[in-house]
Amino acid sequence: MKIGFLIPVYNEEKSINEVIQSLPGNKKDIIIVDDGSIDRTLEIAEKAGVTLLKHKQNMGKGYAHRTGFNYGLEQKYDYLITLDGDGQHNPKEISRFIERIEDKKEDIIVGVRKRSPLNMPFIRYCTNLTTSFVVSFLANCTIKDSQCGYRAISTRILKNIPLTTCNFQTESEILIKAARSGYRIGEVPISTIYREEKSKINPILDTLRFILLVFRSIWI
Repeated sequence: MKIGFLIPVYNEEKSINEVIQSLPGNKKDIIIVDDGSIDRTLEIAEKAGVTLLKHKQNMGKGYAHRTGFNYGLEQKYDYLITLDGDGQHNPKEISRFIERIEDKKEDIIVGVRKRSPLNMPFIRYCTNLTTSFVVSFLANCTIKDSQCGYRAISTRILKNIPLTTCNFQTESEILIKAARSGYRIGEVPISTIYREEKSKINPILDTLRFILLVFRSIWI
């Protein structure tokens, strides 16, 4: 089974090398999509010897995912494991996803963080609780952590489900459309890690984008 690691990045010079070096296997199976970084992220990724895809300008996390998904399909990967480049996802927990992939029971495996206002910023806790409830309702199945970008995705889904969003709501769009199309969604526990880096989520714009996704999902 061919498994790739997909990491969309935007200005992650402080953490990207540590993430790359912590991942197992061939470096060419690590697919970095640089979404128009203006720091040293691109230079560091090039030196690490990974597969590097570049956007000339910042297009959004979802668009970066879609660029990586298309590459994964072209290279005939069976699964892509997505994770963030800012260190919030522990690469040592990759084995949990691979074990579930090898069971061949699920098409998407989503990482689930321990959700509590004690170990998450309060606004992120409230947002996660709300969006996970809404996505679960729209998907007609329970998804405990819909905002978690640490997940394994079968390329069967990417081949058959058209994605239309370009930002943080893309991760929700995949879950909703996959569940509605009959694909199986599972979960694995992962660590809850928050660092001092400022979130790239725009509270107003990304909330509006999520609301628009919800309305589209209701009427389609």
